[in-house]
Formats: sequence, structure tokens, C-alpha cells
Amino acid sequence: MLTLYVKTGCPFCHKVLDTGRELDVSFEEKNIVDDTVAAELVARGGKRQVPYLVDSERGVEMYESADIDTYLREHYAKQ
Repeated sequence: MLTLYVKTGCPFCHKVLDTGRELDVSFEEKNIVDDTVAAELVARGGKRQVPYLVDSERGVEMYESADIDTYLREHYAKQ
């Protein structure tokens, strides 16, 4: 399962979401405008930065939209 921490209006989050749509990948989106979700993100990754991807099936967690984009294309693009 893929979880993506986002923030309303974040262009970097939109970039990752667009890549997900392109690859037909869905995310459980968690918006850090909710203080509980923001605290959860900081507890997981150490900072309040979005986007933040959690791929629980592969045990991968990462920040940075460009890195997330590359990861999704390498692991979720249909061959």
C-alpha cells in the first residue's frame, strides 16, 4: 500500500499525484493540514516536509518529489 503525505496547494505534491495518475497508481493521501497527521509525519520521517511517500509493501519511505517520481517510475510503471 502506498501512502502519500501531502499539503493542500503544494506544487511538489501535485507533481507526485500526477505521476501516480499517469502510472495508474493510487495513494492513501494524508493531508498535513490536520495537526494529527502532521505530527504522524514528523514521527515517521523527522520533519514536516511534503510530499512524503510510504511504500509499506517494500519498506520504503522518502521525501523529495523528484526522488518519489523516479521511484514510482522504476517500481510501478507497467511494462
